[in-house]
Amino acid sequence: MFHFSNIVRTKGDPKIVEGGPSLKQPVDQLARALGWFSIGLGVVELFAPRRVTETLGMEGHETLVRSFGIREIMAGIMTLSVEKNAGLWARVGGDGLDAAALLSGLTPDNPKKGNIALALLMVGGIAMLDYRTAQATKPRRPARDARRKLYPNRSGFPKGIESFRTAGRQIAAHAGQNEVKQGNERRVP
Repeated sequence: MFHFSNIVRTKGDPKIVEGGPSLKQPVDQLARALGWFSIGLGVVELFAPRRVTETLGMEGHETLVRSFGIREIMAGIMTLSVEKNAGLWARVGGDGLDAAALLSGLTPDNPKKGNIALALLMVGGIAMLDYRTAQATKPRRPARDARRKLYPNRSGFPKGIESFRTAGRQIAAHAGQNEVKQGNERRVP
């Protein structure tokens, strides 16, 4: 992959010879993969709902499949954003909705119950992945009994507030002297 980045470099830029280890944790990479999977599945549901409903023997539910596609795309986008944990939890909730919709298709007169059973197994497996990844990526908070770092004596000035005030007075005095010099120069005919 680093060979492709050399294409856009200018003549004076150093060449990338070797890539280093990724800073992303495996759970972050899994979250990213789930986000892209969600977008891909959503696109299929949004643009080919009839194909999905025919495969499952649930003809007539194309609008529901389209709405699930929009939900999948939105959850995927959130999973790829900085709010990936919220996106993953949206995916977990969506998996529950998918399972409920699939269960409604398990009727005695549906000739494609086997496809629905397979889809339920897939949704269950993906739901477990989504749940584990959402748990692993949740924001970490310090323990309740952890000591908080307080800095009441800090002013934001490296040499202290008094040195800042002294420097300010010197600048003001110097500016005042310049005004007096300029005023004297103007009076001279």
